[in-house]
Amino acid sequence: MSKTIFETEFPDLKLVNRGKVRDIYDLGDSLLIVTTDRLSAFDVILPTPIPDKGKVLNNLSLFWFEKTADIVPNHVITADPDQYPEVARKYSKELAGRSMLVKKAKPLPVECIIRGYISGSGWKEYKKSGTVCSLPLPEGLLESQKLPEPIYTPSTKAEIGEHDENISFEETVKLLGPELAERVREVALAVYLRGSEYAAGRGIIIADTKMEFGLLDGELIIIDELMTPDSSRFWRAETYKAGEVQESLDKQYIRNYLESLDWDKSDPGPELPPEVAREAARRYAEIVEILKA
Repeated sequence: MSKTIFETEFPDLKLVNRGKVRDIYDLGDSLLIVTTDRLSAFDVILPTPIPDKGKVLNNLSLFWFEKTADIVPNHVITADPDQYPEVARKYSKELAGRSMLVKKAKPLPVECIIRGYISGSGWKEYKKSGTVCSLPLPEGLLESQKLPEPIYTPSTKAEIGEHDENISFEETVKLLGPELAERVREVALAVYLRGSEYAAGRGIIIADTKMEFGLLDGELIIIDELMTPDSSRFWRAETYKAGEVQESLDKQYIRNYLESLDWDKSDPGPELPPEVAREAARRYAEIVEILKA
């Protein structure tokens, strides 16, 4: 297990954004995205890093970008620090395994969530109103139950410290225009289906996932991360049982721990006990091993 990196400091690189997890540097014609070991939950950055988490997210995103490249192009130029512009190569040791050089795209102002199963905030809404993001669902569904077909439930992209808000497809049409909104929905569903079919062959259920898109020279491309344990719920098929909370190999383990605390989900977030951080790291590492086996 390598040294954790909570945030990066590269004095002669231009830092343009320090997000919830990623530090982004502008290298002129391209961006350098560095995935740190920071963890955010309920849109709050926790003070405790998760060992090797950034490497897991980077590794798995690259894996899925390659697996879905025939469905939609992605922003990756290279993830080999030796191929980065010269100004960044001196930081190769810190960048190795947790960074990628990417094309500059214009991010779309929505996060694209695909749900194949009903869980999390979707389950909470369904219990109250029989809907998820205003989409009516069949009566009598159980927690964690597989949906008749995957559904697209977009949300806004909140600033750090603020909360994403679910929006309707009609609201994405207002933000993106009808043609682009439809294309985004179609591509997001296709990417999820590709990933969930692949994962199923390795005994893993991808219950839901979140992805982001951008425009590059007018073309839709996928950006940020893809089907990682930060952006998805991964369940073991062999222990899956509808009607209960599932054991997860993703960030839900941390969310469940935080829900047990007397914390109002506002900044600052609580420190994680060492054993909780270690267990989270173990689960993150395990899902990569399973999916890439």
